[in-house]
Amino acid sequence: MNIKIDHLPNYRIAYLRQVGPYGPHNVKVMEKLKSWAKEKGLFNKDSTILSIPRDNPEVTSPEKCRYDAGIVISNEYQVDSDVSEDKLLGGQYAIHRVKHTEEDIQKAWDTIFVELLKKGYQIDSKPMFERYYDEEDEVDYCDICVPVTLER
Repeated sequence: MNIKIDHLPNYRIAYLRQVGPYGPHNVKVMEKLKSWAKEKGLFNKDSTILSIPRDNPEVTSPEKCRYDAGIVISNEYQVDSDVSEDKLLGGQYAIHRVKHTEEDIQKAWDTIFVELLKKGYQIDSKPMFERYYDEEDEVDYCDICVPVTLER
């Protein structure tokens, strides 16, 4: 597994939230966010789209799992009432690029934590996410981003 450790900046995001079991409903909220972003002129070749699972389904009951579909926005952009806004804190992240297929993304999520622990990293409490670029065209890859600290 090819994992790169990198320092990510703070991200200010506009997002839509889905509460319930992870799965097909996440795709629907992502499509709704993209539609909103296109309407506002925010969705272009330089956009960064984030898929943010806020809860661990092994710990949180499925009906309470929160999922955010977000787009990185500038500090100057004024968010309207159709979406919410948040700031994801930057810092040290493990980044693993995978093919943008359901199978490859699930396999990456299933193995990345064991790999990071083997390499001496601890998972930080900041949100983890999938990061997508250039979503207007066919996307072949996404980044799995996991916040980490080095075990001492």
